[in-house]
Amino acid sequence: MKLRTLLLFFILFFLSCAQVEDPLTGKKTFTILPTKEEIAIGNKITPQAIAEFEGQYPDPEVREYVKKIGLSIAEKTPRNLPYEFFITNSSVVNAFALPGGKIVITRGIFLLFDEECELASVLGHELGHVNARHHARFLEKQMGLSILLQIGALLLGGDTLTERAVLQLAEIGANLLALKFSRDQEREADRLGVQFAARAGYEPRCMISVFQKLREEEKGRPPEWLSTHPLPETRIKEVAKLIENLGIPQNLRRNSEEFKRIKAKLLQTKRSYEAYEEGKRLFYKNQRLAALEKFEEAIRLYPKNQIALAYASYIYLQEGNPKKALNYAESAINIDPLLLWGWYAKGIALFQLERYGESIRTLEEARKLVETYGGTYYYLGRNYEALGRVKEAIENYRMAVKLATGKEDWYQDAKNRLARYGVIF
Repeated sequence: MKLRTLLLFFILFFLSCAQVEDPLTGKKTFTILPTKEEIAIGNKITPQAIAEFEGQYPDPEVREYVKKIGLSIAEKTPRNLPYEFFITNSSVVNAFALPGGKIVITRGIFLLFDEECELASVLGHELGHVNARHHARFLEKQMGLSILLQIGALLLGGDTLTERAVLQLAEIGANLLALKFSRDQEREADRLGVQFAARAGYEPRCMISVFQKLREEEKGRPPEWLSTHPLPETRIKEVAKLIENLGIPQNLRRNSEEFKRIKAKLLQTKRSYEAYEEGKRLFYKNQRLAALEKFEEAIRLYPKNQIALAYASYIYLQEGNPKKALNYAESAINIDPLLLWGWYAKGIALFQLERYGESIRTLEEARKLVETYGGTYYYLGRNYEALGRVKEAIENYRMAVKLATGKEDWYQDAKNRLARYGVIF
């Protein structure tokens, strides 16, 4: 009986695996995470990543420039994926890839670059991780067959995720955003990144100058990029030797007037983001009014600073001014429809204004965007409870508590409300 069960398991396993061609070797191989499911998971995680890194940089010209450079390199890679490139507001020095061809760089790392080839080398490196399927292999190893198949099928089917799938998706997102690559994986991404950048016409030696700058940054506040992309001393030497062995000419593109113009635009908004950073520091020290002054300063300096608008909106909610909070939240959404915090603040403002139906519709938009944020479920529960729809309220409070870290300002209230309905956590 045990043998039959084991045989059945292996039969189901191999039926679930997809035979694909390894784009790097051309050889046939099996995967339990086919490309369609990999893309679907990447699509679902991307808004969460953007929210975590302060939303998209609001200038369309800057976003289009990063996309253009990224796609020019992606065209030279072997994997045929729907590549997308994003630049976020965060001052953290970081760049990362997600499954299915999503590449994110921060404003912080862009400001570290002095030449276009440095941007190209970082994008090439992240494309190396995607083309070597490092994220997909991590998921295959860590999450297991049944979880990946369930989530992949639900995402492709467009169905609402089950409670279990939402919790698993939250785990996947957290793991991917904190994923630390091995030295072998970094070497492979370096090798591929050098080749991809050179094929696109960019000087790959600029990768070495990026590494050297990151090493200098490490002496102060260690860049976030180094926490997930180890940079031992040998790595710089290995990249230099690789470029020499490949015989790459030294007359490839280094810079452009367009890069200089785009960086100048980023520098023009630096004071606004510095004011925002100071406001955020004060906000988390519970100095709300002082924080609000800084957020308002950030908005005056750069009216499109949507993350400052979202934070200011949240403070106005705390100060009992939902009408002004609603105005700020709607401005943030208009600038960046992918910003979870804009939708979230708008939903709370509508709840406080007792416009429960509108609040539910707004929070549902937030939930569709990032299905794994507990606060959205908490305020959905508050709305349903206000409307007397107790069953829906309980369902949402339960999900909020399960997704919470326990530090949220609504966490204990959600538990108390469940307890009043006889649901104990």
